[in-house]
Amino acid sequence: MKRVPLIMVAFIVGLIVPIIFVFQNAVAADVIIPSTDSKYEVSTEDVVYAKPDGLELLARIYRPKVSSDKLLHAVIDVHPGAWCAYDRLSGRIYDNALAASGMVVIAIDIRQCPNFKHPLSSRDVTAAVRFVRLNAKKLGVDAEHIGLIGSSSGGHLALLAGIKPNAPFHQGTPIVDENGEQIVPKDVDASVQYVIALWPVSDPFYRYNYAKKTGREKLVGAHIGYFGDEAKMKDASIPRILNDGEAENVPPILIVQPGNDKNVPVEMTKNLIAAYESQNGYIEYSFYPQQNHAFGHFPSAETDDLINCMRNFIRRQLQRNI
Repeated sequence: MKRVPLIMVAFIVGLIVPIIFVFQNAVAADVIIPSTDSKYEVSTEDVVYAKPDGLELLARIYRPKVSSDKLLHAVIDVHPGAWCAYDRLSGRIYDNALAASGMVVIAIDIRQCPNFKHPLSSRDVTAAVRFVRLNAKKLGVDAEHIGLIGSSSGGHLALLAGIKPNAPFHQGTPIVDENGEQIVPKDVDASVQYVIALWPVSDPFYRYNYAKKTGREKLVGAHIGYFGDEAKMKDASIPRILNDGEAENVPPILIVQPGNDKNVPVEMTKNLIAAYESQNGYIEYSFYPQQNHAFGHFPSAETDDLINCMRNFIRRQLQRNI
């Protein structure tokens, strides 16, 4: 075999490495990394992102007014409500603030109880990821790096979609493509780059028993209304899925836990952290000792701090991967 002189190898490497470096930076330069503050004005619009069984599911899109041809980062927000209440406007305080940092936030409506059961809500979350990925050009966003945010029960749905994005039970919601046509995508990946779980109901079975023990009848009814029985609650437990080795993906997560949370006990969140660590998952944990459940849905200094925490987490994930 002919040997290439070392001086020639060095010459070739010297040519190739700068080309690779320039290419990588050119790719990175095509996506705007969100800022650490609110520097942009934000516009909003509502669009139909999915049409399951003739029902139109809406998404509120928060878009920064950016003068650039570069792509924006997209993050999907899943609202709270014990799988039975509220809508896409629930997270508008932090959705608007995140968009003002230079990202597109897509806050979605989902199918809920009592008319719809598990796993239709989380199936709609993965449908929203596919919608954004399929319509990335029209939305002006990066199709490769999409994030999820979820609050309370929405945190559970976001985590479930994050760790089992392409499971069979997360397939089948018809989405709207860039031409306005209704399609059921079979080959569009629903994986996400990260999940932000705000006071998540990570283990429905655990929370169901906690609600019974503490006399929270409304929460007890919501669990039965969406899951139907205890077996389905156990099946949808994020720690159980992780501990049993059933997770397809283990994306980086930010967990936010209020210390005075009467709906999500700290012990349940610690179980989630332990299960994630058992799978070598990347975790950031932010604890707000004096705050109540869902504090981030109301204006306060702590909510401002939470928004900064979310921004910085998102920036770190993008800087690591773009």
